Amino acid sequence: MAKKNSSETPGSHPPEPASQAAPTKARLLLVDDHPIVREGLSTRLNAETDLWVCALAADGHEAMDRVEDSSPDLVITDLSLGGRPGLELVKDLSSRHPALPVLVLSIHDETLWAERVLRAGARGYIMKSQATQKVVDAVRRVLAGGIWVSEPVNEMLLYRVTGKRSPTTGSSLESLSDRELEVYQMIGHGQTMREIAAALFLSAKTVEVHRENIKDKLKLKSAAELIRHAVTHLLDNS
Repeated sequence: MAKKNSSETPGSHPPEPASQAAPTKARLLLVDDHPIVREGLSTRLNAETDLWVCALAADGHEAMDRVEDSSPDLVITDLSLGGRPGLELVKDLSSRHPALPVLVLSIHDETLWAERVLRAGARGYIMKSQATQKVVDAVRRVLAGGIWVSEPVNEMLLYRVTGKRSPTTGSSLESLSDRELEVYQMIGHGQTMREIAAALFLSAKTVEVHRENIKDKLKLKSAAELIRHAVTHLLDNS
């Protein structure tokens, strides 16, 4: 009779071979300018057996550095990052790391922003008002190579493909270009023309041209009226 291995106890099983070990967790980079959001969402995502927040960033510049030194499988970013808008980060990532998927998680109206971030190179858009399990589902969908948008946004995009206007749209802000909407949003956050120009790497004169175009498209008569309009919009969507 073969001698029993002395390292085994009655009823125990030998260790599993390395090939059957737990699968490697997907590495996530979380970009948000609010520490409490970064910490809370990190805790929730790290509770999943297949996900791990390997790095955190508070703005676009830090995010680009973390991509280089942490090699994430997915970037999750907000659109409001303080300073340079998150849409610019999406464009930078798409240009410099085209194989790296990006999921946007934001409070901003998805009917205004979802299509824009997808055009910029993101693979999904989900609002922060969604349950955390939905965020986990969106993360897994994008990691698997899919695209995540809500049903209303999916319907809106299908209407656009067919050349029809979706009944869920109608905001005057839709007439703004991506750059104009970024400037509008930054005005709402209280940034000056000089601060906006620096963040977007534009001249102050160019930003002033965007501001005038925004006023014309929204039928606003003054800079003060534009500021009130932008602040009110942000408050209504926060």
